[in-house]
Amino acid sequence: MYRKISAVVIPTLLAFGIIAWMLFNVWDQFIDALQHLVPAYLAGAIIICLIAWLIRGWRYRTILESLGYSIGVFVSTACIFVSQTVNLIVLARIGDFVRVFILKHEYDTTYSEGVSSLVVERVFDIFTIALLGALSVLFVLNVPSWFYTVIFLPLVAGVLFFIFLLCIGKFSTQNRYIGILLTMLHEIRTASLSLKSLLLVGGSSVIIWLLDIFVCFAVVLMFGQQIEFAVVILAIVIGNLVKAVPFTPGGIGAYEAVVAATLALGGVSLETAAIIAITDHLIKNLVTLAGGIISVYYFGDWVIPSIKEAFNKKLGGGTPSEP
Repeated sequence: MYRKISAVVIPTLLAFGIIAWMLFNVWDQFIDALQHLVPAYLAGAIIICLIAWLIRGWRYRTILESLGYSIGVFVSTACIFVSQTVNLIVLARIGDFVRVFILKHEYDTTYSEGVSSLVVERVFDIFTIALLGALSVLFVLNVPSWFYTVIFLPLVAGVLFFIFLLCIGKFSTQNRYIGILLTMLHEIRTASLSLKSLLLVGGSSVIIWLLDIFVCFAVVLMFGQQIEFAVVILAIVIGNLVKAVPFTPGGIGAYEAVVAATLALGGVSLETAAIIAITDHLIKNLVTLAGGIISVYYFGDWVIPSIKEAFNKKLGGGTPSEP
């Protein structure tokens, strides 16, 4: 019991401990910055964030459509809102499994198809972020050497994964468990490697992450700072690639620390960079939380038990199985 509780409590305390330490060191500057911020930029950041969410929902709808399921953009967006809200609370992106349960409940998808759709979304996200990072380092001076590893490792892994998918059609097996894995890989291939998928899913992924970057850039302008756009791109890239490894729920703490350190490469003080990073992530997380709450009401009372089930299975070491 204590091991299960500590698996959630310790990372959560770590996340908020990092944020508390960062705020403690910049509190006076943070209060002063709030008094001089431009509300129009704050409104702009929120609007951009919401548009990015709708495009994310449209992209997920496109992925599911390639697997043979037709759902509305608002429904697919609500699915992501719920799953990402849970990811703000628990580790290991267990909220993604909630999305699988929602799809199963609402559209009778298989667990295999639900997981495959998540893999496609995640692969395109990470590959797109890394690609934007690879472009941004060409325009940023004094980039730490470890940034190149963080950026180019996902790029190489993504290329190898797509090559593997191209070759997967040659494999067959009589083993049940390997067969399940091959089925998922074929679903991932169907949803990601057609010309339509590459254009629509790939193109929308670029737009989604450019909008995410523009949210941070709006925060930079909101606090009256001058930071090159390439530096902002690099900060969001590194922050999200680090956040992809779930050290803390929703990457809280780790994201802010890395984004702040990267923004400081643009010539602003580390204190100012920390204020921007904290505000940027706060806006994104509050929009996610608000969308998640609305989406839970939209789907109905059965969603909460599904979240509990996903949470219990994670702590209990179990995984959902195909009926």
